[in-house]
Amino acid sequence: MEHTLSIKNALLNGPLGFGTAPLGNMFRSISDDEAASTLEAAWAAGIRYFDTAPFYGAGLAEIRLGQELAKHQRNEYIISTKVGRVVLNEIMEESRVSGRHNKLFKYGKKNKIIFDYTADGVECSICGSLKRLGVDYIDFVWIHDLAQDALGDGWIDQFEIAHNGAMRVLDQLRDQGVIKGWGLGVNRVEPVELVLSLTDVHPDSTLLAGRYTLLDHERALQHLMPTALACNVQIVIGGPYNSGILVGGSHFEYVDAPPNIIARVKRLQKLTDRYSISIKAAALQFSLAHLATVAVIPGASKPERIQEDHDALAAKIPDEFWQDLRREGLVALNAPLPIDIDDFSR
Repeated sequence: MEHTLSIKNALLNGPLGFGTAPLGNMFRSISDDEAASTLEAAWAAGIRYFDTAPFYGAGLAEIRLGQELAKHQRNEYIISTKVGRVVLNEIMEESRVSGRHNKLFKYGKKNKIIFDYTADGVECSICGSLKRLGVDYIDFVWIHDLAQDALGDGWIDQFEIAHNGAMRVLDQLRDQGVIKGWGLGVNRVEPVELVLSLTDVHPDSTLLAGRYTLLDHERALQHLMPTALACNVQIVIGGPYNSGILVGGSHFEYVDAPPNIIARVKRLQKLTDRYSISIKAAALQFSLAHLATVAVIPGASKPERIQEDHDALAAKIPDEFWQDLRREGLVALNAPLPIDIDDFSR
């Protein structure tokens, strides 16, 4: 099923977007001023696509994003946010804040968050996001973390709830023109493959975080990316730096990077140093080289990182680098590279 407006066509200024998870005080506390300066830098650099979620700091990232975007006309930018978690007005006691929320956003707001993939849960979540963002509509909606890493072994049961609830509601909202499109927003390949196999709901795009990067792409290449192309479902790549390990950080998959990942990054760094290019440049351009990919949304919490991302995307990388990357086994042999594409200007 094809729809009139894809996320690729909706992008106003190129494929580089901005992921706002760090603005929810992910891993560290940042001030309102630092968050505002980072968003101002993103706007000044030409970014017009912003991705957020209620989960990011229990509403904090949406609030901060909305405050900055209020300075601009609504038709000058596009927003994607997520459903599947509802932020409650209850304040969770510190002793009860646990699990992934505690690890990722312990410096965010203490509002209680619950999973809810039902139709009512979607409507409640969108209503809350609209208020926090201060806008009257949202462009794209992702069903958040509908996967084993967030839900454990019960994720299939939750997927069925979403199938009969969230997915049907979002299909209707898209077909009614209330939103422009929907899909999943996940860190795993399997739920995206599953949703693409359904015939009674019709996602048109999906946010895939950390699964089509320099460090992790083999699984997605096997089935997901070609299936997405065949189904005309466009992929937005989140987490292109794999929680920061590719750009000098210590986290991979939101936890301390294991030795094998650190060793692989060192091999990549050695190769990029040989060609005097940045890993950032290689990472962004690799993720965009697959024809299924339409956008990439690195996150940032410092203004100077924004220009680094723009420079990385625009950097001229020698063909020999990509050939060596493949020759040294640092990417899958069948992974598309910029040198394989006639026009990489997208």
